[in-house]
Amino acid sequence: MAQWTSAVGAAQLARLLNSQQDRPAGAATRRPPAYRALADGIRLLVLEGRVPVAARLPAERELALSLSVSRTTVAAAYEALRAEGFLESRRGAGSWTAVPAGNPLPARGLEPLPPETLGSMIDLGCAALPAPEPWLTRAVQGALEELPPYAHTHGDYPAGLPALRAMIAERYSARGIPTMPEQIMVTTGAMGAIDAICHLFGGRGERIAVESPSYANILQLMREAGARLVPVAMAEGLTGWDMDRWRQVLRDAAPRIAYVVADFHNPTGALADEDQRRRLVEAARSAGTVLVADETMTELWLDEVSMPRPVCAFDPAGSTVVTVGSASKAFWAGMRIGWVRAAPDVIRSLVAARAYADLGTPVLEQLAVNWLFSTGGWEHAVELRRGQARENRDALVAAVRKELPSWEFEVPQGGLTLWVRAGGLSGSRLAEVGERVGVRVPSGPRFGVDGAFEGYVRLPFTVGGAVAEEAAARLAAAARAVENGGASGGGESPRTFVA
Repeated sequence: MAQWTSAVGAAQLARLLNSQQDRPAGAATRRPPAYRALADGIRLLVLEGRVPVAARLPAERELALSLSVSRTTVAAAYEALRAEGFLESRRGAGSWTAVPAGNPLPARGLEPLPPETLGSMIDLGCAALPAPEPWLTRAVQGALEELPPYAHTHGDYPAGLPALRAMIAERYSARGIPTMPEQIMVTTGAMGAIDAICHLFGGRGERIAVESPSYANILQLMREAGARLVPVAMAEGLTGWDMDRWRQVLRDAAPRIAYVVADFHNPTGALADEDQRRRLVEAARSAGTVLVADETMTELWLDEVSMPRPVCAFDPAGSTVVTVGSASKAFWAGMRIGWVRAAPDVIRSLVAARAYADLGTPVLEQLAVNWLFSTGGWEHAVELRRGQARENRDALVAAVRKELPSWEFEVPQGGLTLWVRAGGLSGSRLAEVGERVGVRVPSGPRFGVDGAFEGYVRLPFTVGGAVAEEAAARLAAAARAVENGGASGGGESPRTFVA
């Protein structure tokens, strides 16, 4: 059986290689041989995730024609990549990209730091903000007032509280997506929702197509469920989804599930337009793939932007798209309430399977979210969240541009994260040295499949003002240490900083 899960055509690979010439180069040195330049270009595309790992490369003759070079040059480049561990081949199956076995993956995401460490360490690991008070307190007080009738029941609601299911359905209908309560299941956060979906549709060994990069914790959840991840490279910058790639992967790999974050994508911040959403749904429907649309960032627009219709709006029959929402990003990470919107038969299957998982979601938290939705408190709280994230984003962008002018990024119009190319430095080394100088940052490979994005870091909009300036200064110190080949952070120690 072939080891590749997607394919890169000769013309496509030639375009990607030619796009590297538009980037600023470092100090001029002796020009490498043509085969070496080609091998280095392909290796960089793999490390940056622009060509996925386990992607079949074109035959030597095809690529030679597309690049207008000799077949000998391509053969030598492929041989160099095989020797370095970035290419594997088998007679009759072709050649496909890989990463060297000696490069272990940082598989898990970053857990939040304990509160007692926050005086000396600036935590940019988690994209989560403090609760938007006073709305959390008011919601809990409102929930306590509504609790007594439920306290006289068994308290198990596998599909969620009927009142909250009806409220969520009503909110979808208000967005132009007619929805019945029977199409809603309340879950323990978006992670609980996606875990249930993966177990229902995926199964061990099933293929799941994912954006590359994608949300680190979801990737790890899918790995632990036994899925075979099929990465689909995102386009450069904030243009987001390359629909030709998606159509090819869905057709060739035939994944059971495809997972996308179309609204202010985590980590890049990209926003899919309506044409991309329509074509993605059409491609998934043609391939028989269940398209899971993660809407956890939908309400976190930070600039004036015309929001496209939800992905499920392009699936009126409800046979292809399963939508996941959550209160955790837009409101507070400690409010572990999520939901699934799908066809009624899918919801019934998810509910039935839940008897062997977590049985249900805490009643008090469901009542708190229902209070927010029904009183208008949600809109006020999310507006506070947007204002805080906007201020933090602008402060962080200014600080990084000042302290690290060689780092490249585009400023997203919403979401909670900045995806940064770290000036040719290793994101993994930056993360390692950063902790020694008092700033915690996740490296790019956490958001890729099989070692991609080594040259990136993700910076969330969780700090602002003087803290953002200090975070950028500490990152700059870490960058200098990495550039100088140091492993101890250049001897600098964290400065105590109280926000």
